[in-house]
Amino acid sequence: MSDDRQKVAAEFGEAVNMSAKELERWLASDESRDAGQRDGGESVGHESGRKIVKLLQMRKSDWTDQDYAHMRKVVGYIRRHLAQRPSGDVTETRWRYSLMNWGHDPLK
Repeated sequence: MSDDRQKVAAEFGEAVNMSAKELERWLASDESRDAGQRDGGESVGHESGRKIVKLLQMRKSDWTDQDYAHMRKVVGYIRRHLAQRPSGDVTETRWRYSLMNWGHDPLK
């Protein structure tokens, strides 16, 4: 594995703090489906969450260039979104729900 791929995989592993099972359960919820920016029917984050579940279930040796590109996108989104944390309790906010669609629960 190249140094760049190792770096991306490590950053992805740090940013995504939900397991595949946790993320699958979350994605099945109404809150998950209602959160995020829409490109037609499904939100961008919800679609990304489904891809993340697959990545978490795959062997790292099977990850493709497209998978690494998606991991970079996930890491970038999570970093940007965390920097926009609202004040106060975020437990039941669209901000948290959106992050969770991308595999990161800020309350963990």
